[in-house]
Amino acid sequence: MRKVITYFIKYPVAVNIFIIAFIIFGVIGVLSMKSSFFPLSESDRINVSVSYPGASPEEMEEGIVLKIEDNLKGIVGVDRVTSVSRENAATINIEVQKGKNIDVVLADVKNAVDRVPSFPSGMEPAVISKIESVNQTISFTVSGDNLPLATLKQYGRTIENDIRAMEGISQVSLTGFPAEEIDIAIKESDLRAYNISFQEVAKAVSNANILISGGNIKTSDEDYLIRARNKKYQGLELLNIPVKSDNSGNIIRLSDVATVKDTWSETPDRIYFNGEVALNISITNTNNEDLIKSAGIVNEYIDKFNQEYTNVKINVASDNSVTLVQRTELLVKNGIIGILLVLLFLSLFLNPRLAFWVAAGLPISFFGMFIFAPMLDITINVLSLFGMIIVIGILVDDGIVIGENIYNHYEKGKTPIRAAIDGTLEVIPPIVSAIITTILAFSTFYFLDGRIGKFFGEVSSVVILTLAISLIEALIILPAHIAHSKALVRKEKKKTKINQIFSAINSKSESFLFLIRDKLYAPFLKFFLRNKIAGFAIPIALLIFTIFSIKGGIIKTDFFPKIASDRIAINLTMPQGTNEKVTDSIISEIEKAVWLVSEEYTDKQSDNQKVVQNVIKRIGPGTSNASLTVNLLPGESREFSSPDITNSIREKAGTFYGTESLTYGSGGRFGGSPVAVSLL
Repeated sequence: MRKVITYFIKYPVAVNIFIIAFIIFGVIGVLSMKSSFFPLSESDRINVSVSYPGASPEEMEEGIVLKIEDNLKGIVGVDRVTSVSRENAATINIEVQKGKNIDVVLADVKNAVDRVPSFPSGMEPAVISKIESVNQTISFTVSGDNLPLATLKQYGRTIENDIRAMEGISQVSLTGFPAEEIDIAIKESDLRAYNISFQEVAKAVSNANILISGGNIKTSDEDYLIRARNKKYQGLELLNIPVKSDNSGNIIRLSDVATVKDTWSETPDRIYFNGEVALNISITNTNNEDLIKSAGIVNEYIDKFNQEYTNVKINVASDNSVTLVQRTELLVKNGIIGILLVLLFLSLFLNPRLAFWVAAGLPISFFGMFIFAPMLDITINVLSLFGMIIVIGILVDDGIVIGENIYNHYEKGKTPIRAAIDGTLEVIPPIVSAIITTILAFSTFYFLDGRIGKFFGEVSSVVILTLAISLIEALIILPAHIAHSKALVRKEKKKTKINQIFSAINSKSESFLFLIRDKLYAPFLKFFLRNKIAGFAIPIALLIFTIFSIKGGIIKTDFFPKIASDRIAINLTMPQGTNEKVTDSIISEIEKAVWLVSEEYTDKQSDNQKVVQNVIKRIGPGTSNASLTVNLLPGESREFSSPDITNSIREKAGTFYGTESLTYGSGGRFGGSPVAVSLL
């Protein structure tokens, strides 16, 4: 190690090549890194979806789900099986064990479902698929001034197709409307008049509305494909279907005995934006797509769309790129503050040039980390940025120790090169030990199972990579720069006014530091050196006190802290089979309470800004489910916390008879989606 350090100190050009390489390849690494809200993870879940129209939840479970679950027992690689049975449908979620090939398990699951001896007649074929890993990017609503849902859907499809055609976006979903149906209402009096049965009408519609292949005819010249293409998708196209012809040759058509119209399914699924009918479009990104780029493209499209159309408006409901950009800005801000603090305090006690080279280690370490991060599939996400923010406070520690020790050796009369060599070698053991202990502490995240281990393993990777590069920088790059810096110059031909000011500041700062050392620190150190039992007993007693404080509930614990977000989520669940109008009436009462609370808190705002920006109400899917998403004024502008506003809404809304569950959520994890904080 001595030879390596000595070589780089004597030949600083090699050090400069290292720095240039770190910067160039680090910039390339940053540009090649994708962004995502959470760390990327491979799929480890398999979903089995079954549909049985007209079945109750009990029939779905007993007739279908339990049979499938029995056949899944004993499959190698299956960790856990959970299921949900609802009216008309059920889903079975299969978690794959860590390290198992999900494609192999998927094939085994398909075989297990096929081995079920009997399913109820009328059940649709089970859909078995691997749940791909996708992350929410941006979600927005499309609404207009008194526009019908059918017109909004046309706009929504146009927007969906436009966004799907954009490069880097593949996952677009459009929701907020039931399935479309063609309603054929038979007139009983007309059936009797024409002597036609209901079955004859149904058979005529079925025979006429077909899309089927009839094989092919081969000739000596070419082959002909026979196909009946008479599938109709609009009610008007069915009106002229012949139902029956009488003895005189008159043709009775469907329009003579029935009323045909296009309508929506009876299963509700509606979205309202501030009371107006709306649609919701959600964009998610796969592991191969970039969140920030995708969100940027969509936001540009939204701005352009809102400028072109006046009767239709797009409103962003959630944008995960905002949180990611804010975290990045926080990282840059903390980095700049860290560099300035290092420059300030080291300049007070040592030398400004020495402080500069110590602070320069911070960006060099990050550039080095960015070289290797893409190789480990690390993305720019809230957790990797969290790791970078954490490590900022650790990075300069070893540089400060080495720089101060080199300066100490120089003050003893050694030449700059000799002071750099001896000062660095002297502190290698404690520096390396400190870095290794920190790396070991963070490496424990790799041993956590499940999603938490995958997420926080990326925090560990960022911290460990950055610390490893910082160790190289502190032992090789920093000593070489200090050795050839003007910080280690004994005499100057002429002292400038600035040098005189810095010398006076250094003198005062050193006097203050020595005073703290001799009057405050030294007596405590001598006491504990003389009384070693007390030195061990005090920290052990504090540890025991802390443990019992946690056990006794004095110190509260939580797996994740609840961070107030700018969004409140209210979810209502009624008993199965509840009429849609009942569910709508209850969630509408809560919406009225939201606007009343908004007026109350807006009046309390010093700048009279609206506290509630918008409210998105959703009825369905199903007749017994409804929800409200309340988007608040951003936290930096809002003078009241979201939990306070949430509690006010809950008190104003009151309780409702017959509800199965009603939750109000106003806390967010990582600044993200709300979680439930109360239950009625």
